[in-house]
Amino acid sequence: MPQIELDQRFSDPTATATEWAVAEAGLAAAAIYWLSTVRPDGRPHTTPLIAVWLDGALQLATGPAERKARNLAANPPCTLTTGCNRYDAGLDVIVESQVVAVTDEDELLRLAEAYVAKYGEDWRFGVRDHAFFTEGTGRAEVYRAAPVTAFGFARGTAGQTRYRFDAGSPWNGGATPR
Repeated sequence: MPQIELDQRFSDPTATATEWAVAEAGLAAAAIYWLSTVRPDGRPHTTPLIAVWLDGALQLATGPAERKARNLAANPPCTLTTGCNRYDAGLDVIVESQVVAVTDEDELLRLAEAYVAKYGEDWRFGVRDHAFFTEGTGRAEVYRAAPVTAFGFARGTAGQTRYRFDAGSPWNGGATPR
């Protein structure tokens, strides 16, 4: 479990820290996530995508020729964001991570089933050669984005919560929290 801290500087005086279980439930339930990566020349790149929350991490897939895949291959730190897109209620969650490629075919099969369970048959992936495959789009590399640091931004009664995951924690694959 992460260390949890409410940042009073950016929170209503009556706010309390958002429990990790609440933020985690938001990550699991979200339909769309925004992935921010860094291009080789240092410019940011942000794109929407679908993902599944499984085993304490966001699991995402992308074609190897796509900009986000090329960015992650060269520079694995990234940020994933999801939220309610409202000002008066809800919770936005930001996960800072360092992705790790998922190549174990048994794990990929389990992830493929998680995609179907969440998004339906249109998102059924086959597994071969240590990656996802579909008839229409071909190969998709799969990445695990376990949180190193995460933030929960509560709306309504504004509260900014920071979650720090210990290095070596199963949550973050050993990356150092910021």
